Amino acid sequence: MATTGMHRSGAGSSSEGAWVAGWTGFAGVMMIFGGVMAIFQGIAAIANDRDVFVVTNDYAYNFNLTSWGWIHLVLGLLVALAGVAVFGGRMWARVIGIVLAGLAMIANFMWLPYQPVWSIVLIAVDAFVIWALCVGTRGTGRESRLD
Repeated sequence: MATTGMHRSGAGSSSEGAWVAGWTGFAGVMMIFGGVMAIFQGIAAIANDRDVFVVTNDYAYNFNLTSWGWIHLVLGLLVALAGVAVFGGRMWARVIGIVLAGLAMIANFMWLPYQPVWSIVLIAVDAFVIWALCVGTRGTGRESRLD
């Protein structure tokens, strides 16, 4: 006797688990990438490489280039380390990742006058990281059958 209803077997729930693992892996890789890029950005700013950056005087968040360099260096290191921790699948790593990606978004927004294109790229990367970490927290392993 053939059934006409749709149902999801165990394979469906394992593919849901793979979907979540995929977004978590994406977030971890992007956090490591964004963190390493922020580290390089911080090193260049600490070195006061005025050929790389646009230096503005009339900006509301007016720190000198060395201060911004240290902010990006430390934040980049923390984001990269949190990206490595996300691969462990722990909830605390996801929460820390979301918080650090949010802080990185704010720092890159404030960094816009110095490197506008790269700041926008990193803001987008951080937005995708936050989204991927939030999507990855949905419940997994639940099997639902529709008969």
